[in-house]
Amino acid sequence: MTVEVSVLATSSLGDRSYLASDGRVGIVVDPQRDIDRVLYLAGERGVRITHVVETHLHNDYVSGGLELARLTGARHLVAAANDVRFDRTPVADGDEVAVSGTLRLRVVATPGHTFHHLSYVLDEAAGGDWRPVGVFTGGSLLFGTTGRTDLLGQRHAHELAHRQHASARRLADLLPDGAQVWPTHGFGSFCSASQADAPESTIGRERTANPVLRLAADDFVTETLAGLDAYPAYYAHMGVTNAAGPAPVDLTPVARADAAGLRDRIAAGEWVVDLRHRRAYAASHLAGTVGLGLDGPMSTWLGWLIDWGVPITLLAETPEQVADAQRELVRIGIDRPAAQATGQPEQWAAGPGQLRELRTADFPALAAARAGRTPAGLPDPDVVLDVRMTNEWRAGHVDGAVHVPLPELPGRLADVPGGAVWVHCGSGYRATVAASLLANAGREVVVVDDRFDRAEAAGVALAPAD
Repeated sequence: MTVEVSVLATSSLGDRSYLASDGRVGIVVDPQRDIDRVLYLAGERGVRITHVVETHLHNDYVSGGLELARLTGARHLVAAANDVRFDRTPVADGDEVAVSGTLRLRVVATPGHTFHHLSYVLDEAAGGDWRPVGVFTGGSLLFGTTGRTDLLGQRHAHELAHRQHASARRLADLLPDGAQVWPTHGFGSFCSASQADAPESTIGRERTANPVLRLAADDFVTETLAGLDAYPAYYAHMGVTNAAGPAPVDLTPVARADAAGLRDRIAAGEWVVDLRHRRAYAASHLAGTVGLGLDGPMSTWLGWLIDWGVPITLLAETPEQVADAQRELVRIGIDRPAAQATGQPEQWAAGPGQLRELRTADFPALAAARAGRTPAGLPDPDVVLDVRMTNEWRAGHVDGAVHVPLPELPGRLADVPGGAVWVHCGSGYRATVAASLLANAGREVVVVDDRFDRAEAAGVALAPAD
């Protein structure tokens, strides 16, 4: 096989982009907005990018396809049926696109994730004929699941779920068992109906592992729609931006803020985000900040929690960490933070009393506290707050806990009962975000920095799954 397919993973958003080449020319599929990664990989492989391919107008990130095509002179393949505000090469079901003497793309309509979703079969010349190597499936057929069908509104979700079932069956009928499946979503993305069950796959594997190819249409639709949870609020802006034609990114450093400037931004109600690890944040941080560490899906939760357009200031230990955060944020359309500061919390405080800590515990400590043996230095748990998503809550939760999903917490702080709050999630990351929001609202809070799957063994009573 002469074709090489390289993966560019964006783990923070749960997506993959691809560079397929024959050693001379390359095809880029569903590129993220920070296209320098793609250009570097193409240069490393020694290939010239001639085609940039979009499977659909993305709802979870801003595409880099338009800018990549502009810089490289590549043809930009976008569904002809999509109403976009920029020049592109319109393609539709049945089109064949010659890439080189050894590579071609076949366009296959696979509606379901969106109405005009396309998949692209990659064929390789073999013995005077063409042989399918694999298929770029975007948000259609994923590893062990499919793309969700409710991103265009609940009124379309049922119809699109039926189309998703038919599209997946069409791909399975069209391709041999050995053909590779290369999806864009499914690696933690909220665009996926559920999460990927493997690091790679083929059509043959999906025939046996994927519900869409094992269930009848009505059963698949019922199961899929029942399993969908909320998705990030910032998705509302992504499709609009991608249809309009995203502007080039600017990843140059932003203005620095001194301690007085940080105090003023916090007082003005702006978001000042501490990017350090949650344990460093808990040990000491600037009061009024929100802890969203780079060790987790920072951009997803920040984009979901903020009022869109509010100024954001980034705090980190190093300039490199700020740069990493800028890169993550431009992928979801947050182009330029308002300011940044680096160093340690002591350098960010404008005066005494501005530093704060969050008390932490684990599930054994929670079990002891609920049994009347609260560890020294911690308040009794008047409230146990679960900030996981609804599907996680339904699968099992702490008996007597209060449930407010993290995305809803900024608007529902008043719904959290009075007293000391012990807050948990699935691992500690979201609980730290929630605890910072609660502390900023004047609440006494303890972060349960522990994995939820350890709760029952630690002696915490769980309510049965719904």
